[in-house]
Amino acid sequence: MAFSPQKFREIVFQLIYSDDFGADESSIEMLMAQLAVTKRIVREASAVKDKLLEKKKEIDDVIRTHSESYEFERIPRVERNVLRLGVYELLFVKEVPPKVAIAEAIRISRKFATAEAATFVNAILDSIYKGFNLAEITDVETAASLSV
Repeated sequence: MAFSPQKFREIVFQLIYSDDFGADESSIEMLMAQLAVTKRIVREASAVKDKLLEKKKEIDDVIRTHSESYEFERIPRVERNVLRLGVYELLFVKEVPPKVAIAEAIRISRKFATAEAATFVNAILDSIYKGFNLAEITDVETAASLSV
């Protein structure tokens, strides 16, 4: 059975979100049971989550910079973690085109939050996309170095 990138991204999001609450091994097992996914899929998603968390401070700083009129700490956890995933994909995952990263973040926002949240996420990620001129930068490491 093929596993879609969209579903995989949702699992990564849920792991990031769970981590924000201090999740432990039992919550991962619960997630596996609810989503009916294999340990292999969860291990792969957890590896992506770990890579993202290594860059969390950089990612949060980028979000802070681009959410000028909204204090970072006031961003609801769902939106904050969707933004983290979106920024991670925009700046550090060269296999994901920037517009796909933005579209997927919007989709996840609509699914796990609200339409208003999706609008907010779109605005922040679009600002980051334009701010780093990612349409013209083909080297993701160059884009990532601009974020610090």
